[in-house]
Amino acid sequence: MQSKYLVGTVGAVAGAAVVFGLGGHFLAGTESTTSLDTRSTASVGGHKALAAYVVEGRTQSKYHPLPWVGVKVTDVSCPSGLKAVAGATLTCTGKKSGGGTVDIPVKVVKASAKSVTWKFDR
Repeated sequence: MQSKYLVGTVGAVAGAAVVFGLGGHFLAGTESTTSLDTRSTASVGGHKALAAYVVEGRTQSKYHPLPWVGVKVTDVSCPSGLKAVAGATLTCTGKKSGGGTVDIPVKVVKASAKSVTWKFDR
C-alpha cells in the first residue's frame, strides 16, 4: 500500500513541476515582436531602428515577470535604438533592486520593413 502512495505522490510532484516549469517558461519569455511605426521607429546609422524607449520599457517589464525568474531591475536604459537588421546587437543596462547594475544583451532575431523580432538575455 505504501508503494502505491509513494508512486502517486512522486507522480503528482513531477506533474506539478512540469506544469510549473512550462508556465514559468512561457510567462517569462524574453522575445518580442514589435511593429515599426511612426512612434516606435528611430534611425541608427542610417538604418531603420526600434526606438530605445521601446526596447527599454519592454525589457524592464519582461525581465522579472515572476519572482522565481531572474532578478528585479529598474531604470533600464539603452545607448541607442535597436537597428532593424537581423543579427544587430545592443547592450542595455538596468539597476538591480539590491544595488549594482546588470548588463542586458539584446539581439534582433528577424526584421522586416514593418516589424522587428528581438530578444534579450537574462
